Amino acid sequence: MKILTQRISALLLGATALSAAPMGAAVAETVKLTFLGVGDVYNFADDKGRGGFARLNAVAKAERAANPNTIYVFDGDMLSPSILSGFDKGQNTIDLTNLVPFDLAVPGNHEFDFGPENFGEKIAASKYPWAAINVTQADGSPVPGLGGVMMKEVAGLKIALIPVAQDTSPTVASTGDLKFGPTVDMGIAAAKQAREDGADLVVGVVQTDKSNDALLIGSKAFDVILSGDDHSYGTSYDGITAYVETSIDARFLAPVDLMVDVSEKDGKRVVKWTPMFRFIDTANVEPDPESQAMVEGFQTKLDESLNVEIGSTEGVLDSRRNVVRAEESAMGNLITDALRDATGADIALANGGGIRGDTTYDAGKMLTRRDVLTELPFGNVTVVTELPGSQVLAAFENGVSQVEKGAGRFLQVSGATIVYDPTAPAGSRITEVMVGGAPLDINKVYKVAANDYILGGGDGFDALGGGKVLINAGNGNLMANDVMDYVVKMGKVGSKVEGRIKQLGQ
Repeated sequence: MKILTQRISALLLGATALSAAPMGAAVAETVKLTFLGVGDVYNFADDKGRGGFARLNAVAKAERAANPNTIYVFDGDMLSPSILSGFDKGQNTIDLTNLVPFDLAVPGNHEFDFGPENFGEKIAASKYPWAAINVTQADGSPVPGLGGVMMKEVAGLKIALIPVAQDTSPTVASTGDLKFGPTVDMGIAAAKQAREDGADLVVGVVQTDKSNDALLIGSKAFDVILSGDDHSYGTSYDGITAYVETSIDARFLAPVDLMVDVSEKDGKRVVKWTPMFRFIDTANVEPDPESQAMVEGFQTKLDESLNVEIGSTEGVLDSRRNVVRAEESAMGNLITDALRDATGADIALANGGGIRGDTTYDAGKMLTRRDVLTELPFGNVTVVTELPGSQVLAAFENGVSQVEKGAGRFLQVSGATIVYDPTAPAGSRITEVMVGGAPLDINKVYKVAANDYILGGGDGFDALGGGKVLINAGNGNLMANDVMDYVVKMGKVGSKVEGRIKQLGQ
């Protein structure tokens, strides 16, 4: 029988002061705290026996049972993307986390993939509090249901939880009129203020990338930082701040135990602590039965409609994250060809960050509806606009402007070919664009198909705005449906890498 690989020892409430202690000596008590953070949990089920909400809930229950002084937090991204979230806009993740509620949840950028109204509905449906100090409504007023710094008292300790969202969310998600303040500056300021307000421990619960994590750690304002966004696992301790990067889909978890010594010396309160990191591979965790029953119910409903075969592959299709965000992909070609076929556009574009399967499909594989929805889980709509070549060029420049970072704005394309120089400054990297076999004419108007997200300026694609919109989001088809129809029409998918995107010198 599978068991947790790690168990917390019993709560230590330490030795009380000796009555014979000399005047001015420290009077100490030791308290054991446990912090469990998780983020970037998209799929309700496990992946080959690892991760998923049923195993996550089992770990959270076990940690709380082993140590009542456990604080369990979420650091962003669960409402999207996943196949099921494409149907229920993330309600499945709320239902599953409500079984074992967080002490605090911070919204990630993917909490806004279906718009701020949907996020508000999911806040209301949650049995736990959501918070972010740097998110407000357009007029600066609080977002209903979204709190700020949380001060918790645990075993006599005042613990400040500093919830900070990703300030790039308006660029990469559909945040509407919400305003996002600077992640690092506001996070550090709130941490310092919490310390002044008497917090014994200051804990950052943040959704941001590793470069910002480094700045937060370097500020020396936090005792603990639990961070999501990078889809990786890691721990560190520099003698001041204990740090955990919380993995993806709850595959690996890292509870942090803090042995906190609280004392008084010369009338002053002294708090000292040391961290102990533990590693849990959830492949060794027995799923929580109640959560697993809910997971299986979701799975049954999906299987009935998604396991329908629609066509086969002639060659290998590649949708791995590092490929679709950095180079031409056969899967990207399939998707953009489908959009162009459905609309009759001159050019079709798809941002690599919107292609999420992160896998390969062998030649001869039968594709299903599930495969397409796994690749395109956001519920994006195919839209069409007319743009001059100058704006098309600017869009391509944006697409390769952060290729070295693996940014989701990297474009997959149909109807055009580009050559770019990755060593040139961003904004001046495109060296050649051909459309329909002819050089791009900056004055000519082209019919461009894309998804509603990038047409609306997502991923920095402001260049796609301002044109004559021929098909808007209210009248377009779901991208996934356009791709499914194209696969059915073709019968066999012959998409392959054919030189649509090249680096200079290739």
